[in-house]
Amino acid sequence: MKYDRILIRYGELSTKGRNRQFFIRHLKDNIKKALKPYRGIKVEALYDRMYVLLNGTESEPVVAALKKIFGIQSFSLAVRVKKDIGEIKQAGLELVKDCYQNGKTFKVTTRRGDKSFEYDTNDLNRIIGGYILENIETIQVDVKHPDIDLRIDVRKEGIYLSTGIIKGAGGLPVGASGKAMLMLSGGIDSPVAGYLTMKRGVKVEAVHFHSPPFTSPRARQKALDLAEKISAYSGSVKVHIVPFTKIQETIHKEVPEGYSMTVQRRMMLEITDRIRRKHNGLAIVTGESLGQVASQTLESMVAINDVTTAPVLRPLISMDKLEIIDIAQKIDTYDISSLPYEDCCTIFTPPAPKTRPKLELARLYEKQIDFEALIEEALEKVESVFVAPNQPAAEDGFSDLL
Repeated sequence: MKYDRILIRYGELSTKGRNRQFFIRHLKDNIKKALKPYRGIKVEALYDRMYVLLNGTESEPVVAALKKIFGIQSFSLAVRVKKDIGEIKQAGLELVKDCYQNGKTFKVTTRRGDKSFEYDTNDLNRIIGGYILENIETIQVDVKHPDIDLRIDVRKEGIYLSTGIIKGAGGLPVGASGKAMLMLSGGIDSPVAGYLTMKRGVKVEAVHFHSPPFTSPRARQKALDLAEKISAYSGSVKVHIVPFTKIQETIHKEVPEGYSMTVQRRMMLEITDRIRRKHNGLAIVTGESLGQVASQTLESMVAINDVTTAPVLRPLISMDKLEIIDIAQKIDTYDISSLPYEDCCTIFTPPAPKTRPKLELARLYEKQIDFEALIEEALEKVESVFVAPNQPAAEDGFSDLL
């Protein structure tokens, strides 16, 4: 049967009370952005649900796009008919026939939002269910665990029928919770952290540190490819690529080996914080997991966090590596992260980094070097690139084309 619309259910958005319309507007905008390639589609947002009107567009690619949009709890392919019992019968029968195979069971579930309709829920369940039994000889009813659940939704504007529920991405619409800077390396953890942050409604811009010639162009492209993968959940991601070679070389030469990693992380966080302020971000996101490596002990986090007063969000803080890998595989970033192209986080790594660095010593070693000039030089040469799903990266000046 040719479906004419997709019914979207809000889930968590339904608990937002007076702010619900704010979240619904963000969700509608995100859906329209994701479905922009499909001409003719229209999105209608109501207080308790949303409809995507297909207008002849094939449903399969639209369903695939909707699965990645945060703020959608679930959705169903549906048809709308007039408030005519004959049309309801025929549409219900066609929908069940589309799903039916010999031996499957069904039930009819009616929700009557329009109480003025002449048939109540029990009437419709009985009439439509009876019509299906009459026209499909081998089908049976199972009200507890049916294979097919024909849902009938009676609204003022018409009758909606659907037979399946597709799980959505959940969470909150991207952009509804502000913007943050994601410290994006080429590893497994940071793309997962970006994904989980976006799930809570935060728009993410990525900051990637590039150190040629110690890191190759392939390492840079690897970061852009990871950003493209997570952009499927937000429509696009802006990536700020920071030249970090001079700062890394200086740290390697001038800072005692045990503290080089701590000072390097402090410089990265300092630069990210300045980019955050310039682009009106509210927080910084990292892929840190407590105790996973030397820079992710509580003592290291205290020493590194000292350079900023902005909130540093760590969605992975309590996860172990296997849990993180599971999510990376789910969002299709794991294989890219596993490519053997080193990023700047893995070069100049000391053999015995301090796992409990002292903040006073980190500050002391920094004071002996003119890092301010190096930071300013790096910031002047930042390259900003937009990436979007299945689109080549575009420089900042051409971002309006996306």
